[in-house]
Formats: sequence, structure tokens, C-alpha cells
Amino acid sequence: MGDRTNATAAPLPATASTGGILRPGELARHLELERLPAADASARWVENHWFLRWQLPAGRSHPSQVISHPTVSLTAELGDHPRAGVDRRRAVVVTGVATRRFDVELRGEGRVCGVRFRPGGLAALSRRAASGWTDRTVPATTVLPSRLCDELLDPGLVADPAAWAAAADARLAALDPGPDERYDQLLRVVGDMLADRSLLAVADVAARHGLGARALQRLFLHYVGVGPKWVLARYRLHDVVRRDRRRLRRDPGRPRARVRLVRPGPLHP
Repeated sequence: MGDRTNATAAPLPATASTGGILRPGELARHLELERLPAADASARWVENHWFLRWQLPAGRSHPSQVISHPTVSLTAELGDHPRAGVDRRRAVVVTGVATRRFDVELRGEGRVCGVRFRPGGLAALSRRAASGWTDRTVPATTVLPSRLCDELLDPGLVADPAAWAAAADARLAALDPGPDERYDQLLRVVGDMLADRSLLAVADVAARHGLGARALQRLFLHYVGVGPKWVLARYRLHDVVRRDRRRLRRDPGRPRARVRLVRPGPLHP
């Protein structure tokens, strides 16, 4: 098993990385991960699609730990040991930004088909505030049309990642709510945060984009569900993890960086 990320570039600049998985090499021995790019029609809101599949012997389990991203996921989850927050063996759910490390214990047999929205993507598409999903997993039918959610559990689609991704792209693109200048602005800010590793202070981000601190805070809380300080800190934390991973590949005996996750304090004007 392993990571079979499709190398085809998305039509829009990246607004989230694929980092954050802790001990990816060890995890790859227990599950299969595949990523597919979003179609052009949905790429305004969708970063990519991802698929997990695992089958562990009875009585065995393995932890999956992710330093979470400022993104919301729409997932079809099937398995004999549903994770916390998923109360059925077959469910379609929306999971908001997790402000702590995202931990799942893999057991038995399971499969997950997922849409990874761009930061703010589902809020823009649904016209709902993302703060309502932060640190929560909710039934997808509370956010998206029931017909869309039911289709994403179709056994034929779930067994075929490319078909599942195509169906999700088509149904989500059909929900296009029209122009949203504030969302466009958010994407520019988030893309800048991700790409420019010299950005360490929210005040610098606000000044570069001509926004006041309070306006930036409101923008992020509505579309992303967390403040800009948390997003900026999380991107720089991902940078640390990636650097540490590269060092370990060069020198396997080198001690790992000790990463401590903390919740950023309040943003002050």
C-alpha cells in the first residue's frame, strides 16, 4: 500500500499543502492513500479528492495522526469501526477545521472517499458560515442537498475513485452560487500565507492585502472557521514538519523535531 497522488496540477494555485500526515511511511504500510485533482468546473471551491482504504487483521489497530489543515472535508465513510463523530457504518459527513491534531484509530476494514475543499470553499459554495463546523463532524445533509449526499454513497461510485471524484465534482459545480468577491479575496490571502514562508505575523498579512485586523478576522471566521492567526501558525508548523522529514531522510538517526500543538491566542487590533 502507499500514496498514489496524481501528479496532474490543479487549474488554480494551491491554497493548501499535502503535508501534515505524521509518520507517513509507517502509515502507508497499513492503508492505501490516493489523491485526484479537482475538475475545472469545481476547482474554484475544491482543492482535491482523496481516498483511503485499509484492511487490518482482527484485533489489530493502527493510529492515523494528522496535523490538520485550515480546510473542510466532505467524506463518504464506510467501515465496521466508525470513527468518533460518525454514528453509522455508512455515512456522508462534513468535517470542519480541527484546531487540534486529528487522530483516528484504524480498525478492521474501511474505505473513505473525500472532497478536500479549499479554505473557505464549502462556506462560499453553501453560503453558510464555516465557524458552525469548526471542531465538529456533522451529517452532510445539514449542509448540502440530500440527493448529492445519497449519490456519494452509491456502492459503484465508492469502489471507483475516479468515478466518485467525477460525480462529486459535477454535483458540487452545479451548486455554483455565483460571484463572491470576499471569497476571491480570501483565496488570495490564504495562497499568500501558504507560499510566502517569511510571513510570520498577521499584521504583515493584513497590511500586504490592504485589510484591517478586524476585517481580516471576520473574513477568516466566516469562510474558514478559524482566525488568520491560527491559519498562519498552522502553515508554518507544516513547514517545520516537512523540513524535519527531509532531514530524517538524509540522516535517519537524527532525533525528530519536538512539535507541540497549541491554540493561538486571540487576535488583537
